[in-house]
Amino acid sequence: MSDKISIKGIKGFGYHGVFDFEKRDGQDFFIDLELDIDLQAASKSDQLSDSIDYGLLTAIAKNAIEKLQFDLIERLAGFIADTVKENFPAVQKIAVTVHKPSAPVQESVTDIAVTIIR
Repeated sequence: MSDKISIKGIKGFGYHGVFDFEKRDGQDFFIDLELDIDLQAASKSDQLSDSIDYGLLTAIAKNAIEKLQFDLIERLAGFIADTVKENFPAVQKIAVTVHKPSAPVQESVTDIAVTIIR
């Protein structure tokens, strides 16, 4: 299967982290989704019912960032991946990347990210 849906940079403000100040102060998180899905029917029918509503995908990611709280971004990514797979059985494979650009590390970095593939 070579069909894909990609959504990059879903932004939300959340309280994920192992340190108390992360849970208290929060920070921005960004999510990238890449789904392997058969889009042959959608490419012919031009009907949303033959694809996936991107708004639903972005809502799952944003709600997970803003309404839940996890210590690890690995858990956040896994939760999003599992939720998408449970709600959209047509998804054959999903990669969820969680970016935490303000991760509390001593060295200067532009981003720390974790990718979970299901």
